Amino acid sequence: MPTHDTLTRSDAFRIGLLDAHDQAALVRSGEIDAAGLAEAAILRIEALDPPLQALSHRAFALARREAAAVDRAATRAPMAGVPWLPKDSLDYPGMPTLAGSRSRSGTLAAHGYPYVQRLAAQGLVAVGKSAMPEFGLLASTEPLQGPVTRNPWSPAHSPGGSSGGAAAAVAAGLVPVAQGSDGGGSIRLPSSCCGVVGLKPGRDSTVRVRGRHLVEDLLVADGLHARSVRDVAWGFAATHLQPGRAMVRGPSARRLRIAVIEHGLRGAPPHPEVRDAVARTAALCETLGHRVERARWPLDGDAFLTAFEDLWSHLAADAVDAATALIGGRRLEDALEPWTLGLGERARGLPTRALEAAYAQIAGLPGQLSAFHATHDVVLTPVVSAPPPPLGTFAPDVPLEALMQTMFAWIDYTPLQNMAGTPAISLPLAMSGGGLPIGSMFAADRGQEDTLLALAYELEAAAPWAGRWPAHSVAAPAA
Repeated sequence: MPTHDTLTRSDAFRIGLLDAHDQAALVRSGEIDAAGLAEAAILRIEALDPPLQALSHRAFALARREAAAVDRAATRAPMAGVPWLPKDSLDYPGMPTLAGSRSRSGTLAAHGYPYVQRLAAQGLVAVGKSAMPEFGLLASTEPLQGPVTRNPWSPAHSPGGSSGGAAAAVAAGLVPVAQGSDGGGSIRLPSSCCGVVGLKPGRDSTVRVRGRHLVEDLLVADGLHARSVRDVAWGFAATHLQPGRAMVRGPSARRLRIAVIEHGLRGAPPHPEVRDAVARTAALCETLGHRVERARWPLDGDAFLTAFEDLWSHLAADAVDAATALIGGRRLEDALEPWTLGLGERARGLPTRALEAAYAQIAGLPGQLSAFHATHDVVLTPVVSAPPPPLGTFAPDVPLEALMQTMFAWIDYTPLQNMAGTPAISLPLAMSGGGLPIGSMFAADRGQEDTLLALAYELEAAAPWAGRWPAHSVAAPAA
């Protein structure tokens, strides 16, 4: 293996085929140092990201300094030198936090929260920031200020959002892991669109990621996108609220009671290709010995999703208020996108009883789902109602009412776990007829992340996806 001084692009692409565990093993064996892993990631980004636009910020000088510090450390960290991308909404020392918005100044963050500190202590080296829509409020990564991120499986299609840059970068092999945040599906949606693994942990399972916020603290969970289940399982254990928590390392002998719910929360059926993908996943689970049966969620889907949309609008209103204080004499229309402004205006028109109803939904869901999970260990559903949409479908300048209808119909499945604070995982088990990934989502009760990860290991072994790469990636013939 060459040193970081003699590394070629071909070497870098071969390393990019490896997951985080295997890249870390190269450092442990002495085949390459942390500086070499960082340099390989930089070469991959320079070669593959220009048409993809998965990164909103490049931090190559910072990455080289971090990697050199890892190499100088007296003790070898478990993931020494492995490159990763924090999302553009995550405060990371030495990088700006723009959150995809023209309203942010680009001031460099001075510190990170415990989540960042945990990953740094494990030896990860940040090489930049991943792109996202403005404040994470959209299900596609095409902010007006740019960059518009393209799906590595098809440049005409969306990678999803809001962690679209993270999932696209991992799918293409730029980095083996990238952080995502999920307030309504924002880890699972892009994982499904880009064909990677994405776990949304349950509420209060990881250390603090960001500053306190009344709504975000209830809805948002964070995890690492990866191509392998073991990388996701490692990321969950490394950032868990309990220090030193054991990592799930493989399948369990336990056979599960799996409920299959095909229709969305408002009762709409999924696209036929999504329906067929979930049916094939259910059949696979049966062949593995799990008990599979059809079921329905024990809740009023219309009331639930109305409550979620109202809270989502209040998040936008909070963003508008914060931006107003930052932009001085500039017009809001020049600093914020139409979708953010429209959602914020919608929130201002809501009666207070709408918030009361939303919080009542949040308060009631844990008991409802706990009772449901007493007879169903895991629930299998689609991640989204249709395959990845063309870019522009969920652009921030689409008229508000049209976008409200189409986007929330597409994400009909994912917000439930955010409101309930329960875990869910998207697994890349199917492809559309057009060659686009279709994820399958498994959800469980509070504290059952290990159950989901053990099942994910089993499905990964039964229907491997490691050799399936997009056309625009480190595995492409041109690469």
